[in-house]
Amino acid sequence: MPSGFKDFEEPDNWLKFDEIERVISVFGMLGVSRVRLTGGEPLVRKHLPDLVGRLSSLPGIDDLSLSTNATLLASHAQQLKAAGIARINVSLDSLKPDRFADITRGGSLDQVLDGLMVSKQVGLNPIKINMVALRGINDDEFIDMVEFCAEHGFTLRFIESMPMGDTGREACDQYLDLNEVRRQLSQAYDLVPGFMAGGGPAKYYQVSGTDLKIGFITPISQHFCQTCNRVRLSVDGTLHLCLGQEHSMPLRPLLRAGISDTELRDKIIEAIALKPEKHEFNNKPGQVVRLMSMTGG
Repeated sequence: MPSGFKDFEEPDNWLKFDEIERVISVFGMLGVSRVRLTGGEPLVRKHLPDLVGRLSSLPGIDDLSLSTNATLLASHAQQLKAAGIARINVSLDSLKPDRFADITRGGSLDQVLDGLMVSKQVGLNPIKINMVALRGINDDEFIDMVEFCAEHGFTLRFIESMPMGDTGREACDQYLDLNEVRRQLSQAYDLVPGFMAGGGPAKYYQVSGTDLKIGFITPISQHFCQTCNRVRLSVDGTLHLCLGQEHSMPLRPLLRAGISDTELRDKIIEAIALKPEKHEFNNKPGQVVRLMSMTGG
């Protein structure tokens, strides 16, 4: 989030739970079976377990997951599991408390670790740790993170930084090609390629002799646009078709004008046709003006 951001009130332009449920129900009718609640930080949304329960009961939605920074996770994990969340992704870029606080602009590593341990205890599985590889920031911690995930049975995914919004230039300065990370890890571990899990963009390896799986998500060095099967519904009802392009369709005005389910279905199909062939980050800072926190992971 931008430094100093505190405005977590729910403005009128946010989709209501009824509206979110309706859009996802139509996606379910169209054959979408996987839905992820993300952000920003989804756990700041009041009564989120209520939304989880509503979405998990929709026909066709058989995989409901959550991405979170885990700061509030310890007090929500049990409710989320009971409501229908099966698995979670947690952003964790450092295991050093001071460095973690710097990266997150004041976050508490202890709170995140507590959230992870509670999630493990209540049976959320798999728990995937997302670590953005940042040159000169956390590039001395990759082995530590591997060992941490191996100890606790978490899946680890490394992600390349993306030049989005006002932080675009900073992301370019800190960008680290994950091929370098993989080569570094290969010197310490026997990485067996080819393990596949889920429907996302990560290329997985398994550490030989262990259950640890390590994924590499490479939107810059080896983009996966040709297999991208994702769209993002923002909190204001905009359907974004690509992280690295501005193609989108506003659904909120249509919902509030009384559009029928059939018309909504047609509009979603029309929007999917706008999905571009590929993103064009190409390490150009600020090309996409949206903050990452406005679009979601």
